[in-house]
Amino acid sequence: MEFAVEKLGEWTEGPEFAVEAERTKAYAAATNDPTPAHRDGEIAPPVFAVVPIWDTMAGAMAGVTPPEVLLLVVHGEQDMRFHKPITPGMVLKSSAAPLGIHVKPNGTTVVVKVESRDQTGDLVVEQYMTSFFRGVNEGDSGGEEAPAHKLDAATKSSDPVATVHQKLDTDQTYRYAEASGDNMPIHLDEEVAKQVGLPGIIIHGLCTMAFTSWAAVGELCGGDSTRLRRLAVRFSRPVLPGQEITTTFWKAGTEDGATVYGFETRNDDGDVVIKDGLATVAG
Repeated sequence: MEFAVEKLGEWTEGPEFAVEAERTKAYAAATNDPTPAHRDGEIAPPVFAVVPIWDTMAGAMAGVTPPEVLLLVVHGEQDMRFHKPITPGMVLKSSAAPLGIHVKPNGTTVVVKVESRDQTGDLVVEQYMTSFFRGVNEGDSGGEEAPAHKLDAATKSSDPVATVHQKLDTDQTYRYAEASGDNMPIHLDEEVAKQVGLPGIIIHGLCTMAFTSWAAVGELCGGDSTRLRRLAVRFSRPVLPGQEITTTFWKAGTEDGATVYGFETRNDDGDVVIKDGLATVAG
């Protein structure tokens, strides 16, 4: 039951991924993204960055995880740093490494970092994924924590700069699975979802994150996703097909000439589904 702390920092390379306009357009459509440059296939939506690296990222996590606990995993956090927009014609090469294993009383987190570079060698996107294994609290801890992006109380007490209401479609998970390649049964099979204690099929966490990304692009970036420098979230509750979500943005400060915003997303029952959201926007 112990995680492989000794493998922390070991990088593995994934396969090349050729970016095609039809694939990025399909992702935009599957996440209801209204941004013209995304719908037309000029630029990939920000969260499309997970599509080329999903198997590589998940493989790095699984490489330090006891096989018997893999089914207990939930996606805890995702943090993306955008250095160049992903555009059709790019060929991305990604590498991933587990950076940290942290055993806590209620479970264990595994932090994985992924770097994606284009055919010129330029860094395009950095990502940190934090996976949480419920009830697994044996073994040693080691390595790094994921970068912080906590939404503090002072920021939340200020006046919001934007509030966005969005509706998840009843067929959202099927469309997202086809466009992203994420076919986990809890998003597609009602019986499997209920067997693991869920109320039914749930929306992919990264699909919900994609909704918050186009809300940020529209409200904070003037519709220009190339201005988005960082997007980070902590998943706190599943979203169900057909629900409405509301994302509230607050200005949190500045950093290296960019504006930093905190945000939170709630479902139509008022429950927080994404907490500690952070978006950094270039001027």
